Amino acid sequence: MGVKRKEDGAAVAADVAPTEDDGIELKPKMSLLNGVTVIVGSIIGSGIFISPTGVLENTGSVNASLIVWVLSGVFSMVGAYCYAELGCMISKSGADYAYIMETFGPFIAFMRLWVECMIVRPCSQAIVALTFSLYVLKPMYTDCDPPEESTRLLAACCIVLLTFINCWDVKWATRVQDIFTYAKLLALMVIITTGVYQLYSGHTEHFTFVNTKTEVTSIALSFYSGLFAYNGWNYLNFVIEELKDPIRNLPRAIAISCILVTVVYVFTNVAFYTTLSPQEVLTSEAVAVTFAERLYGPMAWTIPVFVALSTFGAVNGILLTSSRLFYAGALEGQMPQILTMIQINRLTPTPAVICICLLSLIYLQISNIYALINYVGFATWLSIGVSVLCIPWLRFTQPDLKRPIKVNMFFPIIYIAATLFVTIIPIIASPVETGYGCLMILTSIPVYGVFIFWKNKPMIFHKIVGCLTRYLQILLMVTTSKSPAKV
Repeated sequence: MGVKRKEDGAAVAADVAPTEDDGIELKPKMSLLNGVTVIVGSIIGSGIFISPTGVLENTGSVNASLIVWVLSGVFSMVGAYCYAELGCMISKSGADYAYIMETFGPFIAFMRLWVECMIVRPCSQAIVALTFSLYVLKPMYTDCDPPEESTRLLAACCIVLLTFINCWDVKWATRVQDIFTYAKLLALMVIITTGVYQLYSGHTEHFTFVNTKTEVTSIALSFYSGLFAYNGWNYLNFVIEELKDPIRNLPRAIAISCILVTVVYVFTNVAFYTTLSPQEVLTSEAVAVTFAERLYGPMAWTIPVFVALSTFGAVNGILLTSSRLFYAGALEGQMPQILTMIQINRLTPTPAVICICLLSLIYLQISNIYALINYVGFATWLSIGVSVLCIPWLRFTQPDLKRPIKVNMFFPIIYIAATLFVTIIPIIASPVETGYGCLMILTSIPVYGVFIFWKNKPMIFHKIVGCLTRYLQILLMVTTSKSPAKV
């Protein structure tokens, strides 16, 4: 693909226009602040506004649900700390995929790539886009739910608009991320401030352990919803080659973002329960809207607007980082060649951005958001657990690798053990959803066998693929450099 490299594998940081010698390449344009907004903007999306229902449903009480929110944040921080070592040690776009490729080889890496590209990312983007639509339309349908067709159509418009922005300019995409991250933090600060006032006024009647569920399966499923809300803490690793001074900025961005999000999430949930009873939270499809209607009177419309801005920014964050995973997989020869190509004028991975857009539009056909969360949860945490396993494995097999950050082995071991808990137990509690998740993962095996492992394919296959690639290359005005280099 022509991504210029130093000897340590990091991308050259010169942000210059491409020349004949350079080829076309992605440029490091993202600062520490951009990195923080990418992570915060990707994490804070639909999760905090829809997951309170899922967490409460499986914990049974408000206090137990708050404990799950805190522990989910701690769990994510431990994972992020582990990823800081991996990201600084293996400075390649693709994050989990690159780490597993380096550690366990191409087959396991492809399974991770398949799960992330075909299930996790487009599914997550569809969930967030649907939530965006719900909050935009909810004020117009005060007495009933918005029509399903209208919700899906607006979600599709959101995805397509952001696809255009990400194809046009990386700076446009990061600017959108910055602006909408500030908007969502402002919205949450308004909710939290209101909650503090409610606490001061003595509204603490819902903070009890009454009806707490103690079944192991219920606890595991509550973490599914909680961890879904924190999903995105590892997204900056996917665009590390576009981050300035990654060894310095990656761990700082991760630390700032994870602490900020955990504090905001816990206090936002506290604010909800100062006003809404557990039953009201369980029966509300838009918890923040219900909260606003109870407290803000004529100004209640402001919260749905801010929530819509929040989810809009989250869709942009997923799109920005996911396209780089497609791009990294294509550079390794495990995705179609067209996905390695960069738009010659815009210097953006246009084919990869369009690909994630199309897959997300397909997932919009599924209307059950909580089933989607379970599909995503099983595949996500199983895959991330394998990624964290890279740390002890590489410590043993490649002890001389340069490690700018070296975590205590206690943290990856605890993270792997917790990952096993949240992936194995729900197989018993929710066998249908996890069964679908397993089937989706296993579909990677025949795909790998036919398209990657099988080298002597018929000539007609190569001709068809070559013609299609050339047609798309001309249509999208994209190209690769003369001497591709693998990520």
